[in-house]
Amino acid sequence: MEGKQLKQMAVYRINLNDIEGSGDFPCPSCGVVISPDDDSEKTYRIINIETYKDGSLKNLSLLCKNCNATIILEGFEALNSLEKIE
Repeated sequence: MEGKQLKQMAVYRINLNDIEGSGDFPCPSCGVVISPDDDSEKTYRIINIETYKDGSLKNLSLLCKNCNATIILEGFEALNSLEKIE
């Protein structure tokens, strides 16, 4: 395959503990706003869900539909511990 270049896929990690407000955040690659309230899959698509052995969420991988960047959301431990308190 001489002459062909492979397009490098961008992968970004975002810690949920660093997001303020309602949970919306800009894509680190293109800036489009990604909202947890958007279940239409117009802006992003969930491509992988990783859980701990107890079933609690470890991380969530999204694909930005605007620029095809992969975004790995981390920091669910704080949310998991809040659910156990309630």
